[in-house]
Amino acid sequence: MWNPLEYAALLFAVTAGFSYANHYLLRLPRNSGLLVIALVASIGLRLIEHVFPMAGIVIMLRESFERADFGPVLLNDFLGLLLFAGALHVDVRELLGRKWTILALATVGVLLSTLGMAVGMFGIFRLVGADVPLSYCLAFGALISPTDPVTVLGVLRQLRVPTALQAVIGGESLLNDGIGIVLYTIFLRQATSDGTLGATGLGVFLDFIRVTGGGALLGLTAGGLAFVAMRGIDEYNIELMISLALVTGTYGLAQTLGVSGPVAVVVAGLLMGSVGVRYAVSGATHDYLQKFWSLTDELLNSFLFLLIGLQFAVIDLKWTLVMAAALAIPLSLAVRGLSITMASLPLNLGARRKLRGISLLTWSGLRGGISVALALSLPIGPHRDALVTACYGVVIFTMIVQGLSLGHVAAWLYPNENRQPPGDAG
Repeated sequence: MWNPLEYAALLFAVTAGFSYANHYLLRLPRNSGLLVIALVASIGLRLIEHVFPMAGIVIMLRESFERADFGPVLLNDFLGLLLFAGALHVDVRELLGRKWTILALATVGVLLSTLGMAVGMFGIFRLVGADVPLSYCLAFGALISPTDPVTVLGVLRQLRVPTALQAVIGGESLLNDGIGIVLYTIFLRQATSDGTLGATGLGVFLDFIRVTGGGALLGLTAGGLAFVAMRGIDEYNIELMISLALVTGTYGLAQTLGVSGPVAVVVAGLLMGSVGVRYAVSGATHDYLQKFWSLTDELLNSFLFLLIGLQFAVIDLKWTLVMAAALAIPLSLAVRGLSITMASLPLNLGARRKLRGISLLTWSGLRGGISVALALSLPIGPHRDALVTACYGVVIFTMIVQGLSLGHVAAWLYPNENRQPPGDAG
């Protein structure tokens, strides 16, 4: 039996090899390229298994994944680091400039998306003959609602999409991660307790306020302590250690206290990224912090998208579940557009080109590492394969189809901003 270090070494090796192949062969955005190559490798393994069933490759790979048990690692370790890295690169001043729109999309929008996906998937699963309870569908709605800003913002910056819209997309993607994870945790706890929605709507709401509010308070406190510690020294190695301790310690303490670890690390990251780097660290330390956490973000996202593709080789691909996943794709687009429209309807009613903004927000709603991490953390049970397959269908579509076409869609929606000025052709 392999130990965790051997699994990590293999994961590093495969990620590096696939990234190298993507750089020289496909030249796609890193996450999309990793996903495509891993999917091709998984399909190849399935074909080999079909031609030579005695080889037992898929069975061996499935047993390896089960022994590795990535779920707790992804939920308890990866998520905190990913969320902090994302928050550290966000300028709070840009968020405050569109605070009401971002807040509405990250709270009301996520809640509407969760409910819409839950109801829609409940009907889809019934249609294909899969008996998935509404409580599990609510957990699925929460895990599939958070969006991934990494690929999106890189494309939009190159295409000169209005900076205000970039701020909305980035801010919503950052904040809806924490909100979606809180909802996922609450609904999954309800689903696994007795399989029914045992708590009242008021009880769920109060639990949500307690968990998110407590997480925000913990993040402010821990971030403040880290700020004071960093301000007292000027040694980037120690300050990097403090930032790592801030993430891991805050996330672990939040679990002990029963508040939201994701919300806590997002708040701590926003505090350190907007206040700490300006008043507590030197320019050299700021540069090291940015590079270290950018690398961490890229590396963890690469691991997650590699796992998406490789897990495709071991999923029990029942045709009923494949049909459900295929139907989940248009449902996710429709629910995304509807939730954005309803959440932003009371805001900026006179804003010009609002329909363009809603259209781009809808198409740029890529699902990525957060959704995969939550799906893989689902407990083993009769409904896990249905939810994981549906999640993979949506994530693969958004990362490959939406992700690779996003530049064309943005240029089509905002042609004037992306028209080359006269005289710049050379």
